[in-house]
Amino acid sequence: MKSTIKNTYIWAIAVMALLAASCKKDFLSEKPPTTIPTDLIWKDGGLADAFVLEIYNGLSVGGFSEQMLSSVSDESLFTHPNRGIDLVNSSTINPSTLGWVDDTWGYAKMYNRIRTCNITIEKLSGTDNGLTDQALKDRLLGEAHFLRAYFYHQLLRYYGGVPLITKVYVLNDDYNAKRATYKECVDFILKDCEDANRLLTGKSIGKGRAPALAALALKSRVLLYAASDLHDQAKAKTKSDLLAGLTAEAMAPLAYLDGDQQQRWVAAQLAAKAVMDAGTGYKLTLSEKVSPEEGRNNYKSLAMGGGSKAPGIDGAAGSELILARYFIDRSDMRYARANGPNGYRNWAGNTPVGLLVDDYEMADGTKFSWSDPAKKAAPYQNRDPRFYATVLYDGAGWKPRDKVSGDVDPVSQIQTGEYDLMVDGKLITAKGLDTRSGPIESWNGSWTGYYTHKFIDPDPNIVDASMPQFVPWPFFRYTEAVMNYIEASIEIGQLNEALLWLNRIRFRSGMPAITALGQNELREIYRHERRIEMVYEEQRYHDARRWMIAKETLGRKITYIKVTGKFKAGQTLSGKYKYDPSIYNYTYTPTIETAQEDRSWNDKIYFRPFSRDEINKNKELKQNPGY
Repeated sequence: MKSTIKNTYIWAIAVMALLAASCKKDFLSEKPPTTIPTDLIWKDGGLADAFVLEIYNGLSVGGFSEQMLSSVSDESLFTHPNRGIDLVNSSTINPSTLGWVDDTWGYAKMYNRIRTCNITIEKLSGTDNGLTDQALKDRLLGEAHFLRAYFYHQLLRYYGGVPLITKVYVLNDDYNAKRATYKECVDFILKDCEDANRLLTGKSIGKGRAPALAALALKSRVLLYAASDLHDQAKAKTKSDLLAGLTAEAMAPLAYLDGDQQQRWVAAQLAAKAVMDAGTGYKLTLSEKVSPEEGRNNYKSLAMGGGSKAPGIDGAAGSELILARYFIDRSDMRYARANGPNGYRNWAGNTPVGLLVDDYEMADGTKFSWSDPAKKAAPYQNRDPRFYATVLYDGAGWKPRDKVSGDVDPVSQIQTGEYDLMVDGKLITAKGLDTRSGPIESWNGSWTGYYTHKFIDPDPNIVDASMPQFVPWPFFRYTEAVMNYIEASIEIGQLNEALLWLNRIRFRSGMPAITALGQNELREIYRHERRIEMVYEEQRYHDARRWMIAKETLGRKITYIKVTGKFKAGQTLSGKYKYDPSIYNYTYTPTIETAQEDRSWNDKIYFRPFSRDEINKNKELKQNPGY
């Protein structure tokens, strides 16, 4: 009865309001309360700032999407099939079936964001605005130039040269536009970076927004890519039969047709050094290696970016970040849930593959090898300290399991094998809690026998399955610029300079120095070091392609690990399993598996295809080779 009276009262008020409004002659000209007219945005500093801030949504959650770029490289495997990543890895994508496309580099998504940048640049560059705060105008304009450069750099490194659009299209415009050459795209992005750096220098800017140094970092990355073999016509054609058959016209959007590659390396070195001189890194002045424990904590601290309260994490490592996506809203980020072990009721989304694990060196700097009986018997002992901050392996200590899965694990260790166990006086084979045959959400178990540690907050008070974490995504960090500097220094023959900085990175992680080497050998060591240091940071996929080693790396079949624990003579264990080498003989068997993904490299995958719809919409848009 009370609800009826209440509803009648509300309806009466609504009718009275409608009748009152209908008496006004300008009733139909009322402004909607949920929208703001465009002309008002550029007359109010707060509204203009909000408009530019919204453009950052084009960065999405960085590399923390459920499907990660690491899983189209030899870093990880995406656990859940039929989501498009498998099509990329089997080289079966085409203009009609694009496979996995992420919002952070999708063709249409990027151009939508570029349009908002163009609107901002057009409004703030002219007099068609009412803003009187010149410092604010410069900052917003600088951010728009940076963001446009970033979005174009995303298009360039996935698709090659694309149409360079700088105007704001209206309804009746001609939307057909030719692809720019690779050189034209690079020059355009560099100009935007330079404008952004000039406008942002000296400006105070909020956390998570682009400072002037971010523009220099982007310039460094773009010039490094521009100097690489994939984008030098002569080198690219010698390394790919597909590219070798292309005309100069077809190659122009993909590579420099002429010019001196060495000079491009010099430009890349100078750009990287500019970032190094203007920024600050984290513990990169060491002259000798730190202890393994400190090296492990240093690397964990870098991955946390100052966003963790776990024991051993140094918040000062946040100074390494140049531009990052921070997660302040408590409902925002569930990276750990998406990638953590299923035995903790997580989803195991992007799990490290054996190919990555096997590439971690021993602590003394020697290579790991399954053909060495001692290393095969204990493959997870005495490895590069970064390994223990990156990968969760069978027997690795992790968080308390009883907070989410109950009293099933007395020692909080990862279980990815199968083990002898006595139950009710009978010998059984117990399946690990974190396997696809275990008792807890088995469908979310890892196929590879590993789980990721990096970027998951190790704070034992955070339950990954139900709680958010506040680990930032590093769009640009100082060490990337150092890596860029090392690479360029190697390519122009400044080997001692490269060694100096390469060893500083290794010392920070607790690894021994590399001694003087020839250019070819040092190049291979550097590439390995970049693979390990920058793992899961959206580097490897692009590096393997620009170095043109994708067939030998990205195209390899996936390797898993099978772990078995058998009782030693005279030993048994009853009740709940725990990792214990005094009781068990453990065997580790690396296995090639193609049931989940049968990876195969085709040179067309050096560049993504344009969708059939985009080709149909723009008659001037020429498809990439091989599609």
